[in-house]
Amino acid sequence: MRLDRLLGITLELMARKRVTAAELAANEVSVRTIYRDVELINQAGIPVASFTGADGGFELMNGFFLTRQHFSADDLSIIYTLLKAMEGAMGGPAATAMRKLASLHPALANEGSREVVLDMTAPERDRDIVHRLFQAIRQSRVAEIVYMSASGTQSERRVEPLNLLWEKGVWYLEAYCLQHQAKRYFRVSRIVRLDVAETTFAPRRFPDEPEQGAASGIQAHLRFDLSASMRVLEQFPGECTVQGDRIDVHTTFYTKEYALSVIVSYGTKVDIVSPVELRNDVIDHIEAIRRHYGSKQEEGAT
Repeated sequence: MRLDRLLGITLELMARKRVTAAELAANEVSVRTIYRDVELINQAGIPVASFTGADGGFELMNGFFLTRQHFSADDLSIIYTLLKAMEGAMGGPAATAMRKLASLHPALANEGSREVVLDMTAPERDRDIVHRLFQAIRQSRVAEIVYMSASGTQSERRVEPLNLLWEKGVWYLEAYCLQHQAKRYFRVSRIVRLDVAETTFAPRRFPDEPEQGAASGIQAHLRFDLSASMRVLEQFPGECTVQGDRIDVHTTFYTKEYALSVIVSYGTKVDIVSPVELRNDVIDHIEAIRRHYGSKQEEGAT
């Protein structure tokens, strides 16, 4: 099952600093298949960096670690429940995945773990507000909040709370603002005061919104030296054209960070034919690395 394999790869990256394609393949699929799977994981919004050399492999990019702080425990609980229901059909692979998920937090293996979910994912100062908002959403009750903007300005709002959203370690309230007659998003940590009214509301119907992350990505034309042909052919299956002493690749990167990690890992064995913007991004990225280590060198000399 591809879904089972993708989940397994993601869990391996959660548990270990760096994993090679051969280790992920584990004699079950080809290395080329692993490269395709990693690209699918990137498309899903989980940035995986690749590295070459003797100590090369894959790892989650800095700042994106799928642990308690950076992955919704509610999502983990749902995945665990689904795997538990499928355990009879899937057998060993599901049981292994379940054990790994439960190791992240023992409460995931228990029933009624929603309270733990909220406590796991909310900073202590926000927990009371998160719990009360969750109840307001479940009961369709109007909330009155005092909200502080990023500039420090406070305002009073009456809102119909719709959903609690988790992104990169931060909770947001999705709500219909009665003052502005429109949907708004409020960062929970900026809610200074919350009062949940007895007034209830009927859920509103909103026009269909475009799915987030549906962007077409970065369409890139890369040109590789033949000396990198083995890795290029494995990493970009079906996207390679051999032209004399070079390999042309037309591919799509779904995040700029992943594109930079891949391109920089090839060093001088790759040229960016297009787009020019990506070439400039790589130059800026390399320059930032140079400045970083230059400052470290200066610090060591003083």
